[in-house]
Amino acid sequence: MLVHALVREDGTVGADELYDVANSLGMSDQQVRLCVKRLVTEGRFTHEGRGRRAQLHATPDTLRDLAPAPDFLRHAFRQDAGAAPWDGVWHLAAFAVPESARAARDTLRGMLVHLGGAPLQGGLYVSANAWEPYVEEAAQQLGAHGGLTLLTTTDLRRGDIREPAELARELWPLGEIADRYHRLDRVAEPRLARLTGPAELSDAELLTLAVELAAELTRAMDPDPLLPPELLPQPWPGALARERIARCWAALYTRDRGEARPVLFRRFAEITREAADRATG
Repeated sequence: MLVHALVREDGTVGADELYDVANSLGMSDQQVRLCVKRLVTEGRFTHEGRGRRAQLHATPDTLRDLAPAPDFLRHAFRQDAGAAPWDGVWHLAAFAVPESARAARDTLRGMLVHLGGAPLQGGLYVSANAWEPYVEEAAQQLGAHGGLTLLTTTDLRRGDIREPAELARELWPLGEIADRYHRLDRVAEPRLARLTGPAELSDAELLTLAVELAAELTRAMDPDPLLPPELLPQPWPGALARERIARCWAALYTRDRGEARPVLFRRFAEITREAADRATG
């Protein structure tokens, strides 16, 4: 996350900036060197120069993977604003992958959970969102598309449970998801105070704040199935935390002087600007 957060619009990361921000976050130079070595070995970056004068160059695949998936973050903000009401449809995915392709089967199972699905029984998962394009893409990448079945229903029951909000409580760990958002809010609150306060902040301080906010937002969002508000306890801490994050990012982008701006600044600013406008308007 640290290295990804510092990728500039031209795809480069300056080692001097990387070490400064890492030190601000309590990381040692040795940790940074090992991280850079691993990223280069994995083919995510190329490297030229030595020490603090070195530069990293992100590969095209790395550039595409920066920041949380924009589609999901935009959808979360639309849900928070009441612009994506639930239509009462449950989306199900079932797969039958032979034992000979166990690795693909296990990977597909993990991807369905990552996309917000909850297991109903062996090989059958459910989501409250229209996830079909993402599920099909994942299955095709794994060569498992032929064993995939997709269907929808408005009549879902598990045992005697059929009320949608009760089903959501049964199927997803809402308490754990809420706790991650409470943590995100605790991280965002003092950083928003710094960003909106009168004190000047250096480039390294702004970048450090950006990394901290991005890391915590990713920690909260990655395991979130983004259930519609109709299925969640209210007030939902995810909506409250995202509102504060939107304010943080608006303030961060305003303070940024625009010199070699990291891609992360632009992507988060694009996604959160509308939400921040709603929050302040």
